[in-house]
Amino acid sequence: MNVTSLVGRPNTGKSALFNRLARKRVAIVFDQPGVTRDRVTREVRLGDRRVMLVDTGGIAFDKRVTRDPLDEETRAQASLAVEDSAVCVIVVDAREGVAPLDIEVIEKVRKSGSPCIIAANKCDRPEDDALAHEFERFGMPVMPVSAEHSRGIDALVEKIVSFLPDAPQEPEGVRPLRVAIVGRPNAGKSSYINRLLNAPRVIVSEIPGTTRDSVEVPFTIGSGPDARRYMLVDTAGMKPHTKMSKTSVDNFSLFRSEQAIEEADVVVLVLDPTLGPTLQDKRIASKILESNRACVMMVNKWDVAQEQGMTETKALEAIRLMMPFMNFAPVVFCSNKSGYNIRRAIGAIDVAAGSAGMKLPTGMLNNAIEKAAKKTVAPMVRGKRLKLYYALQVSANPQTVRIYVNDPKLATPAYVSYIEKAIRSRFGLEGAPLRLLMKARER
Repeated sequence: MNVTSLVGRPNTGKSALFNRLARKRVAIVFDQPGVTRDRVTREVRLGDRRVMLVDTGGIAFDKRVTRDPLDEETRAQASLAVEDSAVCVIVVDAREGVAPLDIEVIEKVRKSGSPCIIAANKCDRPEDDALAHEFERFGMPVMPVSAEHSRGIDALVEKIVSFLPDAPQEPEGVRPLRVAIVGRPNAGKSSYINRLLNAPRVIVSEIPGTTRDSVEVPFTIGSGPDARRYMLVDTAGMKPHTKMSKTSVDNFSLFRSEQAIEEADVVVLVLDPTLGPTLQDKRIASKILESNRACVMMVNKWDVAQEQGMTETKALEAIRLMMPFMNFAPVVFCSNKSGYNIRRAIGAIDVAAGSAGMKLPTGMLNNAIEKAAKKTVAPMVRGKRLKLYYALQVSANPQTVRIYVNDPKLATPAYVSYIEKAIRSRFGLEGAPLRLLMKARER
C-alpha cells in the first residue's frame, strides 16, 4: 500500500489536515508546537485509492521553536516517514508566508526524491488563495487549502492521487487484528513495539509522557493468503487523574488511550514487575473490563525482576491475588531488552482474539451448565431455589451468554461466577471476557 506523509515545521496544521483527509479526529490538534512526536498513521481512501496516511511531528532544527527535549527523535521519525513515502505533502502556513524553517524542510524533503506537493494551509477565504503564490518559487505544485474549513481538500486529494504510483490493491475484506498496547507511563509499551518490529518505529525515552497520541503501526507475520496482519496501537501512558497536569494535551492523550481500548480487538496491558500491580494498573484493567475487550497482561522488564530474585510462579500468584477480576487474561513475562518471550505475547494475542470470536454451540453450552448444576446445588433465597432452564450465546466479541431461569433475583454473584468458570472450563475462552445475562422464563 502506498504511503502519503504530511511533513512541515511545527504548528502549520499538519494534524488538522491529517484529520480532514482521514475524515476522522485521529491526531491530536492543539495550538502548541511539538504536540505530535511519533508518526500517526491511518489507512484511508483518497479518491479511488487506499493509502497509508502519515502525520509527522513538526521538523524543528532549532530547539527554541518547541523547547522539546525529544526534537531529535521527532525529526528522525519524520525522516523515516519521508523515506517510506510515495508522495510527500509539505504543509506550510500561508498566512505567515515563507519562513526559514519552511525552506529547510523543503530542501530536506526534496533530497528524498519522492514527489512533493506544497499544501498552503490556513487559506480560509477565497481571497487568501493569493497568499499561496509565494511558495510557487520552489518549483512544486502548490495547493491552497484550509484544514479547518475544508477548503481545497478535494483538489489536494486529486493532486495526491495523480502522483501515486500503481500498486497492487489489497482486498477490501482483509482487516488486520487491532491490538492496543496500554499501561502506565514508562511501562515499556513503545519499546515492545520497536522490539517486535526490530526497528525504531516509535520514540522511546525515559521521559514520562513521551508518547502523546495513539500511534498505529501495521505489523504482518508471514506472507500470502496465510499472512497474519495486525494493527498495533501504541498509546500514551495513562496517569492517575491526581497526577495529570491540567493541560489539554494530557486530557486528549487520556481520551485517545481510552478510545484505543474501546476500538481494539485485543488489549495488551503492560505491567512493571518492579512495582507490582499498582492502583493505576487496576484502574486501567477495570476500563478494559468495562469495555468488554479481550485482554493479555504482559509483565515487561522481566530481566530486571529476575535480577531481584523474582520467579514467574510467585509473580503470577501475586497478580492473580491482587487482580482477581482479570483471571481470564493470560499473563506473559517478557523482556524488551533481552527479547525473552517477545513473540510469545503475539501467540497469546492470537489465542485471546480467537476466544473472543468463538462460537459456542447451544447443545455443548447447555451440557456444560447442566453438569455444573448437578455438581453444586443452586442457591435458595427465602425458600425459593434458583432453576436453570437453558442457555444460548447471544453474541461473540464480547462473549455474551443468556441463561433462562425461574427468577434472576435468586442468582447470587458466587453462583454466577461458578457457572462462568464451568463454561470457561468447557470452551477455554482464554483472554476473552464473558458476560452472563440471567433472564426470567417460565418452564
